[in-house]
Amino acid sequence: APPRPALSPANTQPKARPATMSGKGDNSKFQGNEQQKDVRSSNIVAAKAVANCVRTSLGPKGMDKMITSPSGEVTITNDGATIMGKMEVQHPAAKMLMDLSAAQDVEAGDGTTSVVVICGALLGASERLLSRGLHPSVISKAWQKAAAMSAGILEKCAIPVDLSDRKSIIQTASTSLNSKVIGGYSDFLAPLAVDAVLTVCEDVKSATTVDLDDIKIVKKMGGTLEDTELITDGLVLDQGCIKSAGGPTKMENCKIALIQFCLSAPKTDMENSVIVADSAQIDRIFREERRYILKMIKKILKSGCNVLLVQKSILRDATNQLSQHYLAKKNIMLCTDIERKDVEFICKSVGCKPIASIDAFEPEALGTAKSVIEDTSGNGKVIRISGVQNPGKAATILLNASNRLVLDEAERSLHDALCVVRCLVKKRFLTAGGAANEAELTHQLSKLAQSMQGVEGYCTAAFAEALEVIPYTLAENAGLHPIKIVTELRKEHAAGNAKAGINIKK
Repeated sequence: APPRPALSPANTQPKARPATMSGKGDNSKFQGNEQQKDVRSSNIVAAKAVANCVRTSLGPKGMDKMITSPSGEVTITNDGATIMGKMEVQHPAAKMLMDLSAAQDVEAGDGTTSVVVICGALLGASERLLSRGLHPSVISKAWQKAAAMSAGILEKCAIPVDLSDRKSIIQTASTSLNSKVIGGYSDFLAPLAVDAVLTVCEDVKSATTVDLDDIKIVKKMGGTLEDTELITDGLVLDQGCIKSAGGPTKMENCKIALIQFCLSAPKTDMENSVIVADSAQIDRIFREERRYILKMIKKILKSGCNVLLVQKSILRDATNQLSQHYLAKKNIMLCTDIERKDVEFICKSVGCKPIASIDAFEPEALGTAKSVIEDTSGNGKVIRISGVQNPGKAATILLNASNRLVLDEAERSLHDALCVVRCLVKKRFLTAGGAANEAELTHQLSKLAQSMQGVEGYCTAAFAEALEVIPYTLAENAGLHPIKIVTELRKEHAAGNAKAGINIKK
């Protein structure tokens, strides 16, 4: 038989099976997994990028961010929720981090930067676990257990605190303020925040929460932060009184009424008009208007009211020149343009009731105060109501600063301090600062992970390692050597010192 011809190298290669246009070839499964990995990787990268933006603002030595809006407005802050709220993010996964920061701001008020930084570190850890072939469901289940264990560890490390221990509560509020732009005034502002929360607290011993809507912050440009004051026996209105008709600007032994109707003549609907061609008819309209307003003024005067607060109206003028003239003639102090959202707070502070119509104007609806005076605060006017006989559970903080940037940041910082004190009312425990909690969680969870079997222990160890981003970032932002600091922190917690943290003021 003739010898067979030798196979060429090209003939030795097996023929590749062509993939169909519908994607159902042998590589379809591989291509699907690749697509899933790409989507996950894209989400993680976007969220980590947002976390890295706010990471440098963490801690007392963190840097402040200057944010410029499209309209040219400049904001300088290191508050995580404010930074995240000002960012314009398109990626849906990155927007979830913004929602996370907003949720933390509503629930706790502070720690908005920390939650974003920890979330970014956990996403980085999950990316490494996914690259090693672990399924997302397995990682999620293990981390939920690790989070529950972390809560138990923190409760064991926490120190019970009594709300009567004013010094400890002030130190907690100062800790929140120290990392802000106005940290230099923390010794002055922290006691204000504590006193404000304890004032509106229904019962200090049994209260479980505090409504911060009962604390109003009035901002006034001018002066310094040291001019800030707390008013608990009355309130401050961010406006002056009406003096155009010669009305009084100071009143003693006040009977205060808050009305929600207009002291002006009725008008037709916006689409209608009244045409008057006769001068006699014009005089008749003026007489009727005068009679209508005088009837209301007499009713107000009969009740004994001498301070009148009028809610802002959008249908017609809340007061007109005629009513202002008659009120000034009867020596009744007038303040207009009260916002609808402030009505409840004013009624609670002064002890009055909102009056919706002139027929309901009775002495029982009035509040009583020792004095009402128009005062100068900063560069503007305010109305001070003081000496309220039966003040409700409400407080007002009059905040002063030299410029708008400091004033806005002071308001945000003071809100964080108020929320911190509210958290102490909800759960009366204190924990150590300086990343001591995260370092202790890392130590305890790493020990628990060694006793676990299989993938769960591996995921728990990754969770514990991710929490070290807080001490690492604090040291890095303070200009310290992060690896050296974290190593020393591990050593202290391994020796049983659960309250060991980073002292960046050394």
